[in-house]
Order: sequence, then C-alpha cells, then structure tokens
Amino acid sequence: MPLSAKSIAIVYHSPYGHTAKVASCIAQGAEQAGIAVHSMNIEQIDWEVLDQADAIVFGCPTYMGSITSGLKQFMEQSSKRWLARTWQGKLAAGFTNGGGLSGDKLAVLQQINLFAMQHGMLWSGLPMMPTGRSAQDLNRMSSFLGLMTQSDNAPVEVTPPTGDLNTAIWFGEYLALTLNKFK
Repeated sequence: MPLSAKSIAIVYHSPYGHTAKVASCIAQGAEQAGIAVHSMNIEQIDWEVLDQADAIVFGCPTYMGSITSGLKQFMEQSSKRWLARTWQGKLAAGFTNGGGLSGDKLAVLQQINLFAMQHGMLWSGLPMMPTGRSAQDLNRMSSFLGLMTQSDNAPVEVTPPTGDLNTAIWFGEYLALTLNKFK
C-alpha cells in the first residue's frame, strides 16, 4: 500500500525496553495501513517532527499507578507548544505497559488523555471488544481509553505476551485508518 502524506509520531519512555517493544508494534500496524511513522524515545525528542505529525501517540510504563517522571518531564517541556496551540487538532492516543494486570494503568491513560486535551488534541481510544483473558487474546485487559499491555518480570524478549503485541499492532492500524478519515 502506498504511503499517504500523513504521519504518526510515537513518543515513549521505556527504561527496560518493554514499552519500546509495544511502541514498535503500534508503528508496525500503522505502517501496514500506509502511514509514515516516526518513533522516538523521550530522551531523543525531535520537536519539529512532533509539530509536523498529524497524530501523536504517547506511551510509558505504569510506575506506582502513574506516568513515569521521564514522560512527565517531556509533558512539561511541551509548554511552549501548549501556549502556541501547536498540536491543537492533531489526533492523540496513549498506551501503557506494566508488570501487573491492573497496576492502575487506567490512571496513566487518564493522565496522558488529560495532557492531550490540554493541548487541544482529538483523542482516540481503543474501540476493540476483548476476545478473552489469556495471554494470547486481544485487549485482554478490556481497556477502551487506550492500549494497556502487561509484562511479566522477565526479559523483553519474552514479554509482553503475543496477544498484547497483536493488540498493539491492531491499535496502530486503527489509528492510521482513523487518521486517513481526516481531510
């Protein structure tokens, strides 16, 4: 499928690699749907790419029921863009990964959502019905505000499980198809 002129930027914080793995799957889904993707860890932000992207997807691990300090710092650094309304009207979405099945991941998605709303962005959730609760099932945590994935206390090579990664691919494709509906 030919690439459209539209692009998605994925901004994430991933101290141990699990969240980066999820970001990569989101990117894979969006690219399969024909959208250009720019992924960046918060330690290497390209503000110009973010400003030019049609959509921005924000993600981080869930730490103690909250976003990471790294993502919070990125949010604070975006204040000039907030004041100038640079990202107003862009599509936004969020994702989080954590060790527990819950771990208060919803609180992280709510924090990311509020950040996007303050920027005047248009939020897209995860409109997928859960297919079950096993590690192979899609949206097994029944999340609708954004993507939730879970990693066992194990190396990034073996976790998150297949179902969570496939949900991330689906989410990326969904975001790309949603973006293509915009004129």
